[in-house]
Amino acid sequence: MSRLATSFVLGYHGCELELARKVVAREVSLAPSDTSYDWVGPGIYFWESDPLRAWEWANGRARDGDYDQPAVVGAIIDLRNCLDLLNRQDQELVKGAYESLAELYRAAGRPMPKNINAKKGDDKDRRARALDCDVIKHLHKIMDYPIDDDADTMLPHFDTVRGMFTEGEELYDGAAFYHQSHVQVAVRSVDCIRGYFFPPEIERFFLNPN
Repeated sequence: MSRLATSFVLGYHGCELELARKVVAREVSLAPSDTSYDWVGPGIYFWESDPLRAWEWANGRARDGDYDQPAVVGAIIDLRNCLDLLNRQDQELVKGAYESLAELYRAAGRPMPKNINAKKGDDKDRRARALDCDVIKHLHKIMDYPIDDDADTMLPHFDTVRGMFTEGEELYDGAAFYHQSHVQVAVRSVDCIRGYFFPPEIERFFLNPN
């Protein structure tokens, strides 16, 4: 469980403009995602330190017809007890969770889920990540389960999950950098979000389109 990184980060969430305005006004909260293919398990998802990538994602949803007016909400996030997949110690925890989950599937005579390419678009990055999501969920169950009948002996609950992903085309010919590489943060404990704002870097695109 990593507390080696800086505790506070800025995250950016792509969404509908109407929702963005209500979230910044503190009228509503962002809803957590909990699908079978979430990249780092259930939570409220943010692109860390990258408002432009969040804007590109929201625009993609608009092109697909899912959003009428795309927008981006910025958030101040306290990572607190973070499952940090950039950290070797936490990587070993996830590997152990995979081995435990694989044993359960073997005992049940069922095949493990797989990370596969999504059906929409030209996906080469296995964006439908059912295996990774299942492993992270299994680790959460392990950590959230009491060691004995005393709830005080529960293992530390993960408030956030943070992972880095390479995605997209090469940044230039022969590069080891990729156009859509990013860090994602999934917030499980809502009180880790200390405040919302409109990112000034791209606010003009959706608040003042002309």
